[in-house]
Amino acid sequence: MGVKKSLNNPRDLREIKARIHSLSEESEPKWGKMNAAQMLRHCDRILGVGFGKIVLPKINIIIKSVGIITKIEMRTFNNGIPPNMPTFKEVNIKENCNFEKSREELLVSLDEFTERSAKNNLLAEHALFGKMTKEDWGFMEYKHLDHHLKQFEV
Repeated sequence: MGVKKSLNNPRDLREIKARIHSLSEESEPKWGKMNAAQMLRHCDRILGVGFGKIVLPKINIIIKSVGIITKIEMRTFNNGIPPNMPTFKEVNIKENCNFEKSREELLVSLDEFTERSAKNNLLAEHALFGKMTKEDWGFMEYKHLDHHLKQFEV
């Protein structure tokens, strides 16, 4: 099953940041439609969900139930996110993005995540995953970043 990594763990956070730094604008995705700059912006927006900067719409209870079960399954079995999962339109990036600016904004958001998590100042509820603790946020955000960095083979 492996160690459950989390953005709340300084070693895991350093690993994610190093992987972000090793990404280049020319990095090609193994799947999906986003380029590297769009992926960085997408990951920044996903972190922004936990801060309340990006507000996701309410979804129907059946879909939310699937999301809650998925969160529990990921926490229990430490599995990742499958390729080509659909996402909310609020965090779906189609516009052209500046690679360096997108990378810098994501790194700043990671620092903000660390500060907010330390103060237990992250949203208590996620539109898809339901009730969220700072441990849930740290784990799920790590899994999301890991998923997209693997998408670009870093």
